[in-house]
Amino acid sequence: METAVEEAKADNASAEAAIRACVTRFYEKGGTDPLLGPVFEKTIPELEPHLEIVSNFWSHALLGTTRYQGTPFGVHVKLPIEVEHFPRWLSLFTEAAKETMPEELASAAIARAEHMTQCFQSGLFPFKDAEGNPSKEPV
Repeated sequence: METAVEEAKADNASAEAAIRACVTRFYEKGGTDPLLGPVFEKTIPELEPHLEIVSNFWSHALLGTTRYQGTPFGVHVKLPIEVEHFPRWLSLFTEAAKETMPEELASAAIARAEHMTQCFQSGLFPFKDAEGNPSKEPV
């Protein structure tokens, strides 16, 4: 019989594997996506180190680990992304999470991704244009 510590370690290892699978699946989907693929190609010079960083971010966000110490918003400010990228990113991430994670972990990841989408979009496009759409520049 496993002790509580062994069970927790096994659960954590399983969650870590699911996170890595989700990140990998998301980048597989995004890399071939007509909207996101060109951004990924232009901004991710080496995929494997990037997957490690993103996996560490999600491990930190979902499990409270300390391997990720950065702030992802600052990195994304420099990327060539537009408003239309956000719903596509969220859609592909949601698909990947549901395909690779246990339901409870997927739900937590999707909720976090939805929150990040709103925050990043508000931060990157803080103004409204004449039609009321998000904009980088004031009207």
